[in-house]
Parts: sequence; structure tokens; C-alpha cells
Amino acid sequence: MNDQPNIVVFDVGRVIVQWDMRLLFAKLIDDREQLDWFLANVVTEVWHMQHDAGRPIVEMIEERSAQFPEYSDLIEAYGARFLETIPARVPGTAELIERLHLRGVPLFAITNFGTDFWSQYRPTEPVFDLFRDIVVSGHEEMVKPHRAIFDLAERRFEAPASAMLFVDDNAANIAAADALGWHTHHFEDARRLEAELVSLGLL
Repeated sequence: MNDQPNIVVFDVGRVIVQWDMRLLFAKLIDDREQLDWFLANVVTEVWHMQHDAGRPIVEMIEERSAQFPEYSDLIEAYGARFLETIPARVPGTAELIERLHLRGVPLFAITNFGTDFWSQYRPTEPVFDLFRDIVVSGHEEMVKPHRAIFDLAERRFEAPASAMLFVDDNAANIAAADALGWHTHHFEDARRLEAELVSLGLL
């Protein structure tokens, strides 16, 4: 892969914004051991991924509440209070996005995000206004790291993989993009990302 990227494609959760389910449920469950058990067995990230893949959150909550009736109020709280799992931006990333935008670098995103939760969250974050397009997994009913969502992104963004730098915190997503010929940056923090963007001539 010899081409230099001239487009940057971001992940959202844990790259642009923080996401931690524990932040919500720590307000609702006082006992640390019970909180740990609940997050490991009831409202888990694996369960949440069904919503990312396109399943309506109302349907998921109804089913999960039937499985764990003693936790039905807490499960329902996840749907009603999802925004409390996103406390703030990841330090520094939005500023890099703004700088890239000012330099005229085309910006896109591919996010594993459920449709219902995305409709709640998207209006609260103005940095997304700088993106030309965002592929949302819940809308498309396909998720990273599967190839289909990367192929869709290439078509939607009207650019080959070799022209794009994909930034994600998830190693599996990075490996999938690497295998498809994307340039990639495994995100750890904005400082390291800034250094790579500078080295590529994007900043």
C-alpha cells in the first residue's frame, strides 16, 4: 500500500466521545459486587451489540426484562438514560477534527451505534456537523469488524480504501480494515493520533 491517505475516517465511541455503561449503573446500584455482576451478566456490552447491529432497543429491553425480571427497572433505565453513559468527549480528538476540517481534509465516520441511541445522541454533539457522511451500523444492520460495513463505506464515501486513514480504538476493527487495504491508526490518545496525522501531512 503505497498511496498516502488524504481522507480521515473516525470511529466514534472511545475515539471521539467517551462511553462507559458503568457510569449510569453506578448511580443506580450501590453495592460494588452487585454492580459488577449486573454489568457482566445483564446489561453487557455483548448484549448491547445487538442494538448496534440493528435490533430495536425496546424489543431488547422487553426480552431482557423477561429474562431478569428482578432487574427490569434497571434494564429499562438503560433505554431511557443512555446519554448518561457518554459523559464527555475524549480529550483532544474533537480539536484534531476541527483542525483537519480547517485544512480541507474530508472527514467521515464508521460507528457501531444503534439507531435508537444514535437518534438520541447525534443532536447533542456538534462536531459531527463537520463530517461529510457517517455510516451508522444500526441503520445498515451490519457492524464492524465485518467486511460488509467497510465495503459500504468505500461506496458511500466514494473513495478507495487506500485513500483513507481509519482511526479506531478496537484492535479487531483495525485488523479488519488493514486486511482490506485501508491505512489505519489504532487509537490510544489524541497526542499519538496528532503525531501520525502530522507525519502523513494531514496536519
